Amino acid sequence: MKQLAKRLTLGVTFGLVVLWAAAASATTLRVHYDTGLGNRITVRGSASPLSWTTGKNATWTTGNVWTLTWANSAGALDVKPLVNDTAWSIGSNYHIAAGATVDVYPFFTAANGTFVSVTNFWSPQLSNGRTLLVYLPPSYAQNPLKRYPVIYMHDGQNLFNAQTSAFGTEWQVDENINALVGNGQMDEVIVVGAYNNANRIWEYTPCCDADYGGGGANQYERFLIDTMKPYVDANFRTLPSKANTAIMGSSLGGLLSFYIARRNPTVFGKAGCLSSSFWWNNEALTAEVQQSTTHVPVKFYIDAGTSNDGLPQTTTMDQALLADGYVQGVDVDFVTAQGGSHNEASWAARVALPLQWLFPWQSTVY
Repeated sequence: MKQLAKRLTLGVTFGLVVLWAAAASATTLRVHYDTGLGNRITVRGSASPLSWTTGKNATWTTGNVWTLTWANSAGALDVKPLVNDTAWSIGSNYHIAAGATVDVYPFFTAANGTFVSVTNFWSPQLSNGRTLLVYLPPSYAQNPLKRYPVIYMHDGQNLFNAQTSAFGTEWQVDENINALVGNGQMDEVIVVGAYNNANRIWEYTPCCDADYGGGGANQYERFLIDTMKPYVDANFRTLPSKANTAIMGSSLGGLLSFYIARRNPTVFGKAGCLSSSFWWNNEALTAEVQQSTTHVPVKFYIDAGTSNDGLPQTTTMDQALLADGYVQGVDVDFVTAQGGSHNEASWAARVALPLQWLFPWQSTVY
């Protein structure tokens, strides 16, 4: 009996090893999409066993996950899912490394993003209310299985609508994201545009500039982290981790974005800082980076135009980041905008650069 039990145990163990080895030698694509009754997902790709001419049927599993597996020997492939082998997913191809299991959340009908306006959103930290204008990406209604990264942006009335913009020119954030997603240059994101108010200088600045005062950035930081972000995460399909959360703004909003991200690297993994007011308080924020002994794990996009846009101060900040261990093109991207100046038209002309750099195609962490 002991010998029989031993043989059975060895047999089960051997079987598990064989199954594990088979799984380890497989490459798997998991397509999350509800096709509706009677429809199917197929996959086309760049090399055998796939092809670009005829799709292979994926297998439906619980939760509307369509799975297709092939041998690692095929190597790395570029693939694309289709509905009924006729409707191609929007955006670029998905690159699948040999041996990887990759989850994708496609959509198949070209569309633009939509908006939800949250009015009189109250801040107990600042004792005031404001509008949050939330941009929802093109697939939000089409693929309810999908969750999204979030960019929290300042000066929300200037981002999407020229009629509400303080100077009659918008950033065209939605148009840029729609185009970049459609072209497969960036991942879909939710954007939360928080309106500013008459206290903008105080709310957007650390303490304290000799000429302008300020000093409310810490309260605004708590409003964003303790009130705004929990609301957004509870009411929209977000991916709340730091890898999928960014903060972004221009001028004082760029200064604020850098300041908050650097103080809260467990909340924000990325920051977009356009034409940032690094001159504030005799470049005190730059001095903090220069004197730092701890590398902060946040990806920073920083830029400045060549026409009276704080380029010397932004260059100094870039040098401070490099001295602190940041690597150009890896965790800091410094752009000099030729002819760029300090206004919404200039930011609209280049906002595609930080959007694409912060959330390039197939970078979302699910």
